[in-house]
Order: sequence, then structure tokens, then C-alpha cells
Amino acid sequence: MSIENKVVVITGASSGIGAATAKLLASKGAKVVLGARREDRLQELSQTIGDNAVYQVTDVTDRAQVKALIDLAVSKFGRVDVLYNNAGTMPQGNLSDREYDKWQMMLNVNIMGVLNGIGEVLPIMQKQQDGLIITTDSVAGHVVYPASAVYNGTKYAVRAIMEGLRQEEKNHGIRSTIVSPGAVRTELVNTIGNTQIQAGISELMNADDSKGLALNPEDIANAVLFAIDQPKHVAISEVLVRPAQQEV
Repeated sequence: MSIENKVVVITGASSGIGAATAKLLASKGAKVVLGARREDRLQELSQTIGDNAVYQVTDVTDRAQVKALIDLAVSKFGRVDVLYNNAGTMPQGNLSDREYDKWQMMLNVNIMGVLNGIGEVLPIMQKQQDGLIITTDSVAGHVVYPASAVYNGTKYAVRAIMEGLRQEEKNHGIRSTIVSPGAVRTELVNTIGNTQIQAGISELMNADDSKGLALNPEDIANAVLFAIDQPKHVAISEVLVRPAQQEV
């Protein structure tokens, strides 16, 4: 699938991996449809990209808003070639902290947000008999570690959902890709509620590139581009991208 003139819907597009991916794909000729909650960031990003970008304020936990984002892509550009489910949250903490509201938020954003995107775009891609659905997962979907049980659980769930999607839709011309980053310098760190955990991860993120401890959003954007820029008979089922020195 050549990226030029492809219509790519991106959630979580206002910063970090989503914004970096939007800029990279647009620079290669894609038309990007940007969704996130922060309108000021979306407007700024859309203006930076230019005519090949449109945006819609989108909370992925609200199915009607996700539908509006997909509908915008179709009304503006006539189709959806790629959906990139990228929105996520990571309020780390121990199970003994009993942070029920944060647990529910993670389930809503990290799992239902992905399902809302899949559910709304599938009828369009089935009609097209063509499409690619990409979802940001995590190394945390492969390895469980302390103070991350619920986040790990959401990311393991995403892997299961995406594999089910692959099996169900492969005969309809629809491919699926999981992009699983390790440590990346993004604002996701700011969603960590436990201050001790946040401080430790922030220190890791602030290390310079030569130490190989954290990736930049552009590194993940390149992985997304790689998955998209494949011929139709090739499906990149998963890309696992770690900093060179990451242990887990």
C-alpha cells in the first residue's frame, strides 16, 4: 500500500506518537484525519500540516464521537484506508492502591477506545474490501511487571482483540497491525498517578539518546509508516520497538 493519497484516521493525534505519525505520513502524501480531546493542539497540528489534514475533537470512549471522526474522513476524502488506534492512558499503581476510577478509565480508553474505532470503521472497510487497522499496544502487552497489573491487562487484551480481528477480517481484504513500543518520550508519563513511579520513569525518559533508554515519538511513527507502506499481500502483524538498552 503506497502511502501517497491514502486516507489515515489517527486517534490520540494531539501529541506524542500520534502527532509525530500524522506529520510523517502527511509528508509522504497521505491525507490525515486527526482525533483527540484537545482542540487547541489539533488545530495547531492541522495548520502545521496544511490542506491534507482535518480534525475532529474525539474522546475515544464516546462511540458517537468516534463515529463522527470516521464520518469526517469519508465525507472529506471519500474513504478510510487506515485507522490508527493510538489513544491511551497509563495511570500506574499497585493493586493494593484500590484506584477503581483509574482502573475503569484505563479499561474505557485502552480497550473500549480501540473497540469503538474498530467497530465504526469495519463496515466501511468491508464495503471497500480493503483497509488496514493499526493499534498502539506496548511492551506491557508482552511482559507483566509490578505496579502495572491493570495497564498490562489492557495491553494483553488489545493483543487478543487485534489477533481476533486479523482472523475474522483477513478474507475481506482488511489487514491489522499491532505496534508495541517500549519506553517512549511522550506525555503518557503525565498520566501516571503514583508520584514515585512517575519520577522514576521521568528520569528514564530524560536520558539522552546515546544511552539507549528511551525512544522518540518519531521512532514509532517510522514503524507505523513501515506497516502501511507494504503491498496488499503482506501483513505486518506486529512491530515490537524497544530502546536498545531496555531490559524488559
